[in-house]
Amino acid sequence: MDRIDHAFYALSQRMDAISMPGRTISSPEPLVSLIDKVNAAKRMYQPGMRR
Repeated sequence: MDRIDHAFYALSQRMDAISMPGRTISSPEPLVSLIDKVNAAKRMYQPGMRR
């Protein structure tokens, strides 16, 4: 193995060892809030309601 091959292999190994940053998990929205959003959306589609 040439010096460049060895250096490239070592660099590749280091890059593989680095963990990728994960997606940050936000706190879940309360169920009551989600239900309120669904109910508000339903009211928008009731007959006689302005859109």
